[in-house]
Amino acid sequence: MQLVIGNKKYSSWSLRPWLGLTQAGIAFDERVINLYAPDSLAQRLAVTPTGKVPALVDGELVIWETLAIAEYVAEKYPQAGLWPADATARAVARAVCAEMHAGFVPLRSTCNMDLSRRKTVEITPAVQADVDRIVALWADCRARFGTSGPFLFGAFSWADAFYAPVATRFRTYGIALPPEAQAYVDLLLALPAFKAWEAAALAEPWSDQ
Repeated sequence: MQLVIGNKKYSSWSLRPWLGLTQAGIAFDERVINLYAPDSLAQRLAVTPTGKVPALVDGELVIWETLAIAEYVAEKYPQAGLWPADATARAVARAVCAEMHAGFVPLRSTCNMDLSRRKTVEITPAVQADVDRIVALWADCRARFGTSGPFLFGAFSWADAFYAPVATRFRTYGIALPPEAQAYVDLLLALPAFKAWEAAALAEPWSDQ
């Protein structure tokens, strides 16, 4: 399999499947496309019909949506346990991933992922509402399903991979969190897989201008 991704400093969508695959120990080849290169769109359109990343290429199959990539990988590698084994927990895990995939627009628009620096922005009521919802979501998952381990559903799952970019945003913009939520952010950002991604991001030679 090949995972086609964008700049590691900025591409939150790319981080999700990369982190899940890497944390689960699933082998894949990586192709990074500089999203700011003049021919970037042409490069991406040569891989996927949407011209967006990430995309997973497995032989003749191309999967161009992050949720679909997650489902395909979970089906192909069930032993990786990227969805919780319990049916109820698995349904909730899928719901929280879908909520991340489709929601939190004020937060994502105001606080873009940027691993290269620390920033300050105005935390509007809409952004704060997103932060509050994420904190409540994390607390609910941990209370209901997280007793067997430190992650949202105990063991690492796609849910943790999907919220890792949010953890970076909270750090980048210095957003205050309750102690339990901050501990979860610290956990995600200390993962060896995330550390490897971050080191590669900071070593990228490309300009974003």
